[in-house]
Amino acid sequence: MYTHDNNYISAGTPVQQAKTALVMLHGRGGGAADIIRLAKLFNLQDASIYAPEATNNSWYPYSFMAPEAQNQPALDSAIEAVDHLVKQIEADGVAADKIYFLGFSQGACLTLEYIGRNAGRYGGAVAFTGGLIGQELITERYKGDFNGTPILITTGDHDPHVPLKRVEESVMILKGLGADVTLKVYPGKPHSISPDEIALADSVVFNR
Repeated sequence: MYTHDNNYISAGTPVQQAKTALVMLHGRGGGAADIIRLAKLFNLQDASIYAPEATNNSWYPYSFMAPEAQNQPALDSAIEAVDHLVKQIEADGVAADKIYFLGFSQGACLTLEYIGRNAGRYGGAVAFTGGLIGQELITERYKGDFNGTPILITTGDHDPHVPLKRVEESVMILKGLGADVTLKVYPGKPHSISPDEIALADSVVFNR
C-alpha cells in the first residue's frame, strides 16, 4: 500500500494576486498535468490553479465502493493531501469561499469525499462522474454546513465504474449539509468529460 506526498503543479494567476483558487483532482491512471489542462476551458478570472499528483497515478488502489480497509492507507493520505493544499491556499490569502474544486472519476470521488467531510462555504465544486466513497456510506463522517455552496455532479445513467444509485445517495447527503447541488445524468455517456459538461460547470459553478 502507498501514501501520497504533497506534490502538485500550479498554473494561472500567482496566488498573491489571485481572487480565487481551483483545486483539480485527476482520475485513476491520469496525472496532474492531464487534469490541469482543462482549466483553460473554463471562464476563470484571476484564478490560481492547483493540481495535486497522486502516487502511482491513483488516489486509492481499488474501487471507491470497495471495503474501506482495502483502500487504506492511501485513501486517508489522499484526503490529507487535499487538506494540506487547501490550508496552504488559505494561508496564502485566498479565503475558503473563494476556493473551487474539480475532479474527474476517482478525482471526483475524492473531491466529494473531502468537501463532504469538511463542509463549509466554498466557491463551488464540480464532480465529473463520482460519488462519496465507501462500501456503505458512513453518514456521521459528513459534517458542517455548505451554506449554499454550488456543487455540480455529472454522470452517465449506466457508468461502468460509478453506479447511479451511489451518485444519487451522495447528492442527498450533500444537500442535507446545505449544498446547492445540481445533478446531470446523461443517457449512454461514456466514462469521459464532454463539452456539455464543461459548459455546465461554467454556468452552474464558475460563473454563478
